[in-house]
Amino acid sequence: MLEGNLLIIHGGGPTAVINSSLFGVLKAAYPHKGRYAILGARSGTGGLLKEDFIDLSNLSHEELNLLCQSPGSAIGTSREPLEQADYDAMLSILLKHEIKYVLFNGGNGTMDTCGQLHRTVQAAGEVIQVIGIPKTMDNDLSVTDHSPGFGSAARYIAQSTKEVACDVKGLAIHVVVIEASGRNAGWLTAASALADPDHLEFGPDLIYLPEVAFSEEKFLADVKAKLQEKTGLVVVVSEGLRDKEGQPIVSPIMTQGRATYFGDVSTHLATLIIKELGYKARGEKPGLLGRSSIALHSTVDVEEAILAGEAAVAAVLAGESGKMVAFKRLVGDTYAIETFLVDIEEVMLTERTLPAEFINEEQNGVTQAFIDWCRPLIGEPTSSMISFV
Repeated sequence: MLEGNLLIIHGGGPTAVINSSLFGVLKAAYPHKGRYAILGARSGTGGLLKEDFIDLSNLSHEELNLLCQSPGSAIGTSREPLEQADYDAMLSILLKHEIKYVLFNGGNGTMDTCGQLHRTVQAAGEVIQVIGIPKTMDNDLSVTDHSPGFGSAARYIAQSTKEVACDVKGLAIHVVVIEASGRNAGWLTAASALADPDHLEFGPDLIYLPEVAFSEEKFLADVKAKLQEKTGLVVVVSEGLRDKEGQPIVSPIMTQGRATYFGDVSTHLATLIIKELGYKARGEKPGLLGRSSIALHSTVDVEEAILAGEAAVAAVLAGESGKMVAFKRLVGDTYAIETFLVDIEEVMLTERTLPAEFINEEQNGVTQAFIDWCRPLIGEPTSSMISFV
C-alpha cells in the first residue's frame, strides 16, 4: 500500500501516448492508494511549485479509457528552466502535502529534473521516492532500447511518407522534401524508411540524418543522380541537419536554453533544388501533427507506454528511487520486451543517437538492420497502396 500521496509530473513535448503512461500509473496505483491521493501537477513542474495539483484519485472508467485516445498531456506539461532553489522549494512542498512518491514522465530534460530532485531529497535526508517514466518521440533517451512516444511518431512519418510517395508517383514532376523532427538524433527521420520496408515502390528515395555531416554539394549530386532514374522523388531530412563545422544548415529562428526553434530545412533544400538543378521542388513539415496523431498511433506504443507507467508504480511500491523505467528487447524470433530500472544518473541529459550500423554506406539512407529493429515498434504495417504508372 502507498504510505503517502503520489504525484505524477509531465515534462517536455507531449507524445501520442504520454496519457497512456498516465493511464498505466493510475491503473497500477488505484488498488494501493488506501487513504492517500494520486495527484497530477498541473502544467508540469510549474504546477508543483505553485502547489497546483489535479486530484486523479477517483476517475471514472470512461475517463480512464479516454486517456489512451487523447493526444497531448491531459494534466499539462512544461519546459521551465529550474535552479537549485526551485528543487529546494519542491522538497518543502512535497513534505507539506505528504507526497512520498514522485513520478516524472518525460525525455532528456525531464530525466535531468528527476535526477536533480532525487539528489535534493537525498541531501536533505528525506524519504521521498522519485522515479522516471521514459517519453520521447525523438527516441534519444540513453540505455533503454526505445522510448514510448517514438513508435507512434515513427508510424506517422512512415505512413505520411508512403502517402506522399504515392502522390508523387501519380504526378512525378517534382521533388518533395519532408522534414522530420529530431534535434540531434535521427531515429524519427530514419523511421520514414518503414513507409516501404520491403523496397517496393512507395518509400523515400533519400534520407538525411543529423548524425552525418551534411554537404549541399553531395545532396544535390544525390538528387541529380536519382532524377536520372525517375522523374519524381521523395526525400526525408532531419530538422537538425548540420554541416561539417557542426553548424545548422539553416540558422535557428531562436535558441533558448536546450530548446532550439529550427529554421525551415525542407523549404531551404527545396529552394536549393530549384535554383541549382532547375527542377520543381517543395517542402513539407508535419511538425506537431507527427506527435499528436491518434489516428496513426502504434498499438505497440500504447501498450508499452501503459507498461512503463505500471512499472514505475511497481518500482516505488518496491522502495526504489533515483531510477528510470527502461525497456530491454528480448532475443528471439518474436518481438518482445521487458522493463528494468536504470540509475537516473546514467540517463540525465545523455542523448542516444543513431548508431553507425543503422546508416547506409552512402550516408543517404538506412540499413536493413535499422528496418528490422524499427519494424515491430510501429505496430500494424503501413497501409497497402497501388499504382499503375
